[in-house]
Amino acid sequence: MNIDAIRAYCLNFPSATEKLQWGDDLCFKIRGKIFAMLGLDNPRLCFKCAPDVFSELIEREDIHPAPYVGRYKWVMLDRLNAVSDAELEDLIQQSYAMVAAKAPKRLKSKARPTAKKKRSSAGTSKNRGSTKRRLR
Repeated sequence: MNIDAIRAYCLNFPSATEKLQWGDDLCFKIRGKIFAMLGLDNPRLCFKCAPDVFSELIEREDIHPAPYVGRYKWVMLDRLNAVSDAELEDLIQQSYAMVAAKAPKRLKSKARPTAKKKRSSAGTSKNRGSTKRRLR
């Protein structure tokens, strides 16, 4: 698969978005959580795997634990044809499913927070030494 095919495939998942981050990394996200990263200048691909798949993949040539996130079972393909197209589609789909399962159900709205209500001191005790305030 080439960059355009991977991009099109990743954006076909429900609620999938893309964002260019960290220079040349095109990050594909589900509800704000990354499920795949595609290097554009130096074509390479990172995605999350199940632990048993991770162990099997890192034994192959041109596949290794991804920098910074390898301990969370992310792999990096140093070349886009390190696995067959069908296998790559399956691996990306699995990554999407794992990340989507743990992603927040909805993103926080960007609406302005409501103002906090001020508490009046009219109903409190005059005893300032007390740690509890009493309501009358």
